[in-house]
Parts: sequence; C-alpha cells; structure tokens
Amino acid sequence: MPCTRTIAILGSTGSIGRSTLEVVRHSSGSLRIAALTAHSSIGQLVEQANEFKPRWIVATDPEQAKNIDRSSLPRETELLIGAEGVDRVVRAAEVDVVVAAVIGSAGLAGTWGAIDAGKTLALANKETLAVAGPLVMRLAAERGANILPVDSEHSAVFQALAAGRREDLKRIILTASGGPFRSYSRDQMAKVTVADALAHPIWQMGRKITIDSATMMNKALEIIEARWLFDLRHDQIDVVVHPQSVVHSFVEYNDGSVLAQLSPPDMRLPIQYAITWPERCPSPARKLDLSQAMSLDFQPPDEERFPALRLGRQVARVGGTAGAVLNAANEAAVARFLEGELRFLEIAAACEAVLENHTFDASPTLEQLMQLDTWARQEVMRWTSR
Repeated sequence: MPCTRTIAILGSTGSIGRSTLEVVRHSSGSLRIAALTAHSSIGQLVEQANEFKPRWIVATDPEQAKNIDRSSLPRETELLIGAEGVDRVVRAAEVDVVVAAVIGSAGLAGTWGAIDAGKTLALANKETLAVAGPLVMRLAAERGANILPVDSEHSAVFQALAAGRREDLKRIILTASGGPFRSYSRDQMAKVTVADALAHPIWQMGRKITIDSATMMNKALEIIEARWLFDLRHDQIDVVVHPQSVVHSFVEYNDGSVLAQLSPPDMRLPIQYAITWPERCPSPARKLDLSQAMSLDFQPPDEERFPALRLGRQVARVGGTAGAVLNAANEAAVARFLEGELRFLEIAAACEAVLENHTFDASPTLEQLMQLDTWARQEVMRWTSR
C-alpha cells in the first residue's frame, strides 16, 4: 500500500524542515507538499516553493514578506502572511499531516491550530508539550487529532510501546548523546565558548537545539514532553547517556524485558515514520550495518554537572505553569549566551532562579501560560543585568 500523504511543514527552512523535504523527494511522488512556512529565510522558502510547488507558502514575518517578488513564485502557489496564514494552512482540508518544526514556544500557535482542526500532527517541537502539555493533549483527545513524535527518542518509545500492553509498562529510558561536554568537569565547562558549545559530536542541528544538547536542557524538555505525550508519571521516566546515538530509547516492562529502537543517527527515519504511520515505507535514512564491528556504551547522567536534568524532573513532577517558565527562561538564556552576555554554566542557573521565583499555578489557562512566557524572558534579562 503506498504511503500517500499531503503535508504542511511549519518551519520548512530549519533542519527538521529540510530533512522532511528530503523524505518527500525520496517518496516518488506519494508524499506531496501542500504548504511551507518560514520566518526569516525567505529566499530559501522561495527556492523550496519553486521545487515543490505547494498550494501555499507562508511568510510568518510580515516585514520579511515584503522581500518576496510574487512573480518569482510558481503560478499555482499562493503567498500568505503572518499567523493568520499559518492558521489557514494547518486547517486546510487539503492537508493530511502537519509537520511542526518551528523551534521554541513560537511553534505553539500553529501546533494548536492543527490539533484544533483534528489533523495528524508530526511533532518536532518539544516545547509545545513542555509549555502546555495537559492543555494540548486534552484538545487532541477532544478533536480526535493524532500526535506522532518526530524526536528520535520519543519516536523510539512510541514504537517500543507497540510491543506490549500499557498496563505492563514499568518505565521508559530516554537516551542522550551527552553533547560535547559529557566528560568535562564543572571547571572545564566554566570556560567553554560559544564555538565549543556549537560543536556537537553527532547531530547536525540548529544553534539553539545544539546549545540545549550541550547543557542537556534538551533532555530536560524531552522528560517533560514524554510525561504528557505518553501519559506517564514523572517517576516512570529515566535518562541514560549513550554517546553513539544508535539506541534512541528503551521501554522496560514489568517482567524485566527491555525493548529498544536502533538506527544510525539520522532524523529522516523518525520524520518519515511520523508522516506515514502506521505504514512503514522505504526510507532515505542510513541503515544500521551489523556486519561491521561496533560497541555501544551507556552511563548514568551526572545531574551535578548538568543541573538542567534536575530541573526537567522537577517540572515533570509538578506540572502546571512550571514548564512554560522553564522553557521561556531557557530560550532567553540561550539567546544571551549566543550573544556573549551569559556564561555557559549560567544558562541553567538563570533558568533555576526564574523557575523558583515564579508564582506557581497547577491548572493554568493557555493565556496565563503565554503571559508567563513573556514574564520569564524578562526575568532572564533582569537576572543577566544583575
């Protein structure tokens, strides 16, 4: 049976968006692009439009949209602008799957619209569930929307969970590469530069995600995401450092059986599985070559050197407004680090300070979460200036 889908990609010029387009190229026409969106990489968006000839492209920044010469677009492609354009394409009847690849809390609005429309959502934006997990999952249940994980770790858990009964689940174990500083001491990490932190040994990713990997805040956010995506207790989620990034996560059952999903580190595989689920189709992703000798290493994470993990566990335990505050504080702190205004170890320290000083609410509205997002970013700026 062919894996036929019509796709809208939110954030088509980022690393996940570009990898999704590689999957589409490999599909021999069974996967088709209905819409592409971008914020600032407008020239690249126009190039993509001319290759894939979508029904719509959306320039989410109205100022950047002014740089688009409409005559440079394919005849069949309509230009839309701003958040209204994103909301229109994620709700369009022509769209089967929405790939949510916008980084940070900025991706929440488009994701929310896709779920509200009952679409299948291929979720690469971990911040959506970190910020508003209970609200998002409740809306998905009400609208009959499927949320399928694109993160390699959550995709691995999703696949391994299919092998057993939910009532027999003991825990999940997310793997982490450990980033470039997994063997560094705290003293060594105190001296790292932006260039050091951007040099990930395994994955090629955007700047913000690469810094999150170096601090292990990405794993903290994945703990929170898994808490809501898979409806787990906070104490059912563990992390193990696995430098080779071949085992993407484990699922352990009550009888002691541990199931894992293995593949070379290549995002095209979990992207394609999220798009074509429940079908499995030939993939352009690299294949695991077991004819070659290899070794796989695992070690427990050090939460003293990587305190972001402790913050992620704390947020997964308490829920409420904590996720929105931690995520926003981290986005602001990473931006300050990339600007040279914050030292590497101060990223997690700033996040913890803001998290501890916010007014916690166990059952916030989406509006409250958005207000706290703004507040937390402002607090990081004040913390930095102090």
